[in-house]
Amino acid sequence: MAVVSAKDVQSRAQEALSGSPVYALRELHVEQHGDALVIHGLVSSFYHKQLAQEVIRTAAEGLEVVNSIQVR
Repeated sequence: MAVVSAKDVQSRAQEALSGSPVYALRELHVEQHGDALVIHGLVSSFYHKQLAQEVIRTAAEGLEVVNSIQVR
């Protein structure tokens, strides 16, 4: 089994958001901090905040997901 670097996971997570059919998720950013992926950005609903977290969780491959998205 190939070893996947954390940078690859971060890139895949960012691509998952950028390619989302939900436009509000495309403007969010993912950064890696240690063993965690941190999602940053602004959305208009708590639904979109939760949706972004679930999109990232599928790509996180065991890394912690920290949702720092602001809702306005």
